[in-house]
Amino acid sequence: MRCRIVGAPVQDGAGRMGCEMGPSALRTAGLTGMLSGLGHAVEDMGAVQPIPVRRVVHGNLALKALPEISAWTSAIAEAAYAASDDAMPIFLGGDHSISAGTVSGLARRAAETGRPLFVLWLDAHPDFHTLDTTASGNLHGVPLAYASGQPGFHGYFPDLPAAVDPSRICTMGLRSVDPAERRAQNEAGVTVHDMRAIDEHGIAPLLRAFLGRVSAEAGLLHVSLDVDFLDPSIAPAVGTTVPGGATFREAHLIMEMLSDSGLVSSLDLVELNPFLDERGRTATLMVDLTASLMGRRIMDRPTRSHSGSF
Repeated sequence: MRCRIVGAPVQDGAGRMGCEMGPSALRTAGLTGMLSGLGHAVEDMGAVQPIPVRRVVHGNLALKALPEISAWTSAIAEAAYAASDDAMPIFLGGDHSISAGTVSGLARRAAETGRPLFVLWLDAHPDFHTLDTTASGNLHGVPLAYASGQPGFHGYFPDLPAAVDPSRICTMGLRSVDPAERRAQNEAGVTVHDMRAIDEHGIAPLLRAFLGRVSAEAGLLHVSLDVDFLDPSIAPAVGTTVPGGATFREAHLIMEMLSDSGLVSSLDLVELNPFLDERGRTATLMVDLTASLMGRRIMDRPTRSHSGSF
């Protein structure tokens, strides 16, 4: 497969500093070498540069860095559209606000090719707030609402050339959902599998059903993997830790099933904050999960020492 690596060093959407170092940490953890070693052609596109910030004023005074995130979204959307031309883009965040740009750019590409875009959102949070409903004001909590065409973004974020149909979105691993997001997801028709659903039914049947829908519609599948989807005991390098996340094996099973499906056309790796990591263990895990997605099998997995070094 032809892969394009795109860095999006955004930290303006998060509540603490450090995510802008995420792309460098993922590269240092061996992402490019791993992809090449699995036989993929890799092109590193470097880092997206934001467009000039324009003045944007909103009635919700809690909003933080709205002009900056709007500018980043425009630039990332253009980069995502370009990188998805006859290649699989892998976007390195940065906080999850980058997905306002990645998903909207990919939706534009999908619309032009006449294929529906599906989104698998692996996250402790649904990120389905609008600019009006967010109480924290941190804009890494709005990208999925924006990219699926929810109201309230016009004039503040870039206009959408194409929106993702909410019925083609599956959020998995949720365990921290605000009431406004819960209502919005239900009304929009998003498929929601929280951690209780995973505990009760297991990941495999839930994911298999969603992948069946993608296949039936000959869809493109974008996977957005947030570090806080994982349990903080195995992935501490995130500023929004929520106990009770996916285990090591659950996460790898998802990636292995996605690999087997052959449906994934693009990937986000977001919310890695190396400042909070323990000797690179979270960055290494994110690279290993990507390896499972890109074709590494259980029998081929390397043995690592307990030192946590690369």
